[in-house]
Amino acid sequence: LSYLVAMVSSNKALMWVNYPTQVIGKSCKPIPVMILGVLIGRKSYPLLKYMFIMMIVAGVALFMYKDKAASKDSGEAGGIGLGELLLLLSLACDGATGAIQERMKSEHQTKSGHMMKAMNLWSMAYLAVALAFTGEGFEFLGFVSRHPDVLWQILTFCIASAFGQFFIFMCVSEFGPLPCSIVTTTRKFFTVLASVIYFGNSLVTRQWLGVVFVFAGLFLDGAYGK
Repeated sequence: LSYLVAMVSSNKALMWVNYPTQVIGKSCKPIPVMILGVLIGRKSYPLLKYMFIMMIVAGVALFMYKDKAASKDSGEAGGIGLGELLLLLSLACDGATGAIQERMKSEHQTKSGHMMKAMNLWSMAYLAVALAFTGEGFEFLGFVSRHPDVLWQILTFCIASAFGQFFIFMCVSEFGPLPCSIVTTTRKFFTVLASVIYFGNSLVTRQWLGVVFVFAGLFLDGAYGK
């Protein structure tokens, strides 16, 4: 359930925040994974790791903070909006998922294939109920009937997602949720750059500084946070 809520709330956040903001916000994922891993998963980490994670927190805060002038120009209110709250909910659920995976790994030696199958089957069951309750399933069928070409894009997305999940769950089962969250976060640097260049999303100097803090902390953690 926590895995599903994290995914849905992260995608829903895109209705109120742009894609680079969502990506950098999700770059904060190692923080709740580490905290809840200590509280629930019974893990312990060296002091340097906490310092590097704090660098990531500072970078995310610099990136997500909205200047009052910029907010007025864009017609948005300053402070934290619904999109940011959904991102925080997604991060909290990411942390809970990581802690549960840590317990599964340490207590039951759960393998990647079993973990992937079980989590996706339960997610499908929850989503089926939600689609039936909200009626979005029928809206999807209507959309596909009007735009049949989208089926090929959905198919390729599902194949790529399945391969990506396979390696993610393999990383979780072999090395743990925190190293996996760090690995999956570092790739987002290139995603941000591609989005900024391709879609024309502009970043101010403060946001670029936040990007530097985030990914400097990630790389330092990989090198010295063991």
